[in-house]
Amino acid sequence: MTGNPGSGGKQKLYPSAADALKGVVADGQTLAVGGFGLCGIPEALIGALRDSGATGLTAISNNAGVDGFGLGLLLETRQIKKMISSYVGENKEFERQFLSGELELEFNPQGTLAERLRAGGAGIPAFFTRTGYGTVVAEGKETRQFGEHWYVMETALSADVSLVKAWKADKAGNLVFRKTARNFNPACAMAGKVCIAEVEEVVEVGEIEPDHVHLPGIYVDRIVHNPAPEKRIEQRTVRQGDK
Repeated sequence: MTGNPGSGGKQKLYPSAADALKGVVADGQTLAVGGFGLCGIPEALIGALRDSGATGLTAISNNAGVDGFGLGLLLETRQIKKMISSYVGENKEFERQFLSGELELEFNPQGTLAERLRAGGAGIPAFFTRTGYGTVVAEGKETRQFGEHWYVMETALSADVSLVKAWKADKAGNLVFRKTARNFNPACAMAGKVCIAEVEEVVEVGEIEPDHVHLPGIYVDRIVHNPAPEKRIEQRTVRQGDK
């Protein structure tokens, strides 16, 4: 592969999701996967991860998709052994595996999960938060009083590989997210040792205004172009027409 300006001589654009995962994903890894529900999930990369056959995975993600889509695909094939997540209420197979003891779960309040990922990307090993103090969330964790309040110490999260979704990328890996699809994606990207980004548009270096870059390309190692993702709606709700 040939290099391109602004990417340190390294070609980041790969011809397919399967090619982007090749040589990176392995059994037993921890992966940080962007998305909120089904909004902003890296659909093609998740499908390729399923097809890779990698097993014993720990997935850090706000939730586990739904039955038959998103990370739900990897639950069906038993490739995920542990979820580190916040919301687990949309997936019946998740529920079944957890209640039967087949799936480990590290449950986090949503803001705590976001901050743990952010801390991992920033090189901060741990932080204190009031969230969860006095509940099961704090069990087995260090607590400390600051001023009038008690806090729980939470450790940072980092991953072997990050799989994220963005709207646009240039060939140096600078990313632009679109509206609420940004969600957990930047934090997941920064928390991974290797970051693979799935994008809808790819442009040349210099075509994205510097002030419009949401995540610098220094955090992105590989790019996959998926111009027409399905973008399935998790719970479709429509208003009835006026009668």
